[in-house]
Amino acid sequence: MVKRDTPKSITQNRVALVTGGATRLGRQITLTLHEAGFDICVHCNNSVISANTLVEELNSSRPESAFTIVQDLTVTNFAENITSMITVKKGRLDLLVNNASIFNKTSIATHGQTLWDQTMSTNAKAPYYLSLSSANLLRKNSGSIVNISDIHGERPRLGYSSYCISKATLDAVTKSLAIELAPEVRVNSVAPGAIIWADSEETEERTEALSFTPLKRTGEPSDIAKAVLYLAESAYVTGQILRVDGGRALNV
Repeated sequence: MVKRDTPKSITQNRVALVTGGATRLGRQITLTLHEAGFDICVHCNNSVISANTLVEELNSSRPESAFTIVQDLTVTNFAENITSMITVKKGRLDLLVNNASIFNKTSIATHGQTLWDQTMSTNAKAPYYLSLSSANLLRKNSGSIVNISDIHGERPRLGYSSYCISKATLDAVTKSLAIELAPEVRVNSVAPGAIIWADSEETEERTEALSFTPLKRTGEPSDIAKAVLYLAESAYVTGQILRVDGGRALNV
């Protein structure tokens, strides 16, 4: 019998794409999924050095298990570009994690259209179109989508209007696509509370946030990553927004 080589673009391992997967929460999600056996596409836009360093780290522990895609999520045809590269590189996709996000403190008195467009495009429009572009690949292996939202998508936060509105839109994307892509593809979301502080969040804001958090502490990036993995592997869960916030949403 002649032994046929498997094309390099085809893998038997599950494959996950994590947008914004090189830094902050995205990095921990990437590490957790890789440890669980996923091959990983680490997407980035500006964090190229961090992405390549992370990919080298992952490949040193499991050869050819990770690669980088550099892509601006606000340009035309970005979703088709990413899906095409994954198809060529791995030949399959089992999990899409829409993690890339813009977080800016804004004043409604000075808020400009450019920032609004950038925030909505990255936080809501990009996950929607990347999900649609990835759907056929995900269907082949009963894959799933996990969006990274925010508890303030449901209960807005003063001073962050465009961000909160974009996350509320993302929550609607999650629920809508859970219906549209069923039964082959499941779509869920994780809504973090206080996990990693942003530079724009001052000490007073941080103290106030924790005062309204029943567990009285920040969470860890691993808390979010474990929630993503849970949703990725829970075959009878779709259309859900899982809060990982120490109970903060109860008091917002």
